Amino acid sequence: MFSKFQDKLMQFLMPIANKIEQQKHLQAIKDGMIGIIPIIIIGSFSLIPLAIANLLGSGSVYDFLTAHMGVFTYACKFSTDMLSIYAAMFIANALAKSYGIHDNQTAPTAILVHLILCGLSIEGGISIDYLGSSGLFTSIISAILTVEVTRFMKKKKLYIRLPESVPMMVGESFASLLPLVVNVVIAVAIANISLAVSGDVLPAFIMSILAPAITTMDTLPALLIVVFLTQFLWFFGLHGPSITSAVWAPFAIAYGAENVANFAAGKPVEHIFTFGLFYAMLQVTGSGLTLGLVLMMMKAKSESLRAIGKVAIIPSLFGINEPLIFGAPIILNPYMFIPFVFGPLITTVTTYLSMTSGLIGMPIAEPPGFLPPGVGAFLMTLDWKAVALVFVNLLIMALIYYPFFKAMDADELKKEQSNVA
Repeated sequence: MFSKFQDKLMQFLMPIANKIEQQKHLQAIKDGMIGIIPIIIIGSFSLIPLAIANLLGSGSVYDFLTAHMGVFTYACKFSTDMLSIYAAMFIANALAKSYGIHDNQTAPTAILVHLILCGLSIEGGISIDYLGSSGLFTSIISAILTVEVTRFMKKKKLYIRLPESVPMMVGESFASLLPLVVNVVIAVAIANISLAVSGDVLPAFIMSILAPAITTMDTLPALLIVVFLTQFLWFFGLHGPSITSAVWAPFAIAYGAENVANFAAGKPVEHIFTFGLFYAMLQVTGSGLTLGLVLMMMKAKSESLRAIGKVAIIPSLFGINEPLIFGAPIILNPYMFIPFVFGPLITTVTTYLSMTSGLIGMPIAEPPGFLPPGVGAFLMTLDWKAVALVFVNLLIMALIYYPFFKAMDADELKKEQSNVA
């Protein structure tokens, strides 16, 4: 009966997953958003002295940090405060590659278009108020518009072609001139229409439209849906985070960047659902929080599970649990369906409630990925209680996995013994 259920779900899920993975724009957005993570990390790390000063409150170290805070936080002004510029570049680059466009002008054009759409002319220059996290959704428009216009003009051969005797770099520069002009004209038109219709620059106009969706994504139901779908897809052999992040990553990264900016400005940090939270707490040691399961497998009675546990332990400590998912396997394993798919929903609730109640600190930085359990949570919150919560969640998941693991181990041992006999 379970086998028939699996077959039906696979027939339903595979076409949807394939459509998402083949959709060039969604994949470019996902790849581009992931591309800016190192820049967010740099901006986050430059704020650590500010966080330490806030924790100390007084003393010689506090005085030293506050006296030189402008130097310590200098990189933040050119990283997270201008994050949407980098997003436009990375998204455009990813989309151009998917179309087979390999010139060196598309990404710079996307940056120019984005500056036109987000920049607000003020006396003496332009305002950068909308070049940070508030411009992230506009960066998607900037990148897609640039690439699609460029692709259309190349396809229709609407560009300047010079003789082959002309050096390649010169030829590429002239070939990109007409697409650049058209992109700039369209961007200027959109920017001025936004100002005329709404009285605001395009990012402010877009954020006002997206406000309900943005508010909804930063809630417990939204987190539960994201985690459930991630686990559910993984169980059927589909890379859950890769598929679901195409939808939630832009929101989570925008929330994280806003938290970093608010913390730097001394404003309240309000968002929970950040990129760092997803990987440092909700998916720590890999999807399904499987470290406890790996430790149990290392002591399994069956030789096959014991061998897989020993192979999986080191990758699992760094958030890579594919050896376990494909080796145990967890995929299409009836013993693992309930704990792997539904167990992480419980730890999602404990994490969310711990943050909203003030028990642990909110995300104020974006940690690097693939860190041992607890390290990312501490770097993200600078709160030791967040580290404790990570291990509490891992213990909860170990307890959930235990009875299912025992049944799976007994079944596997019986198979091994029958094969020997």
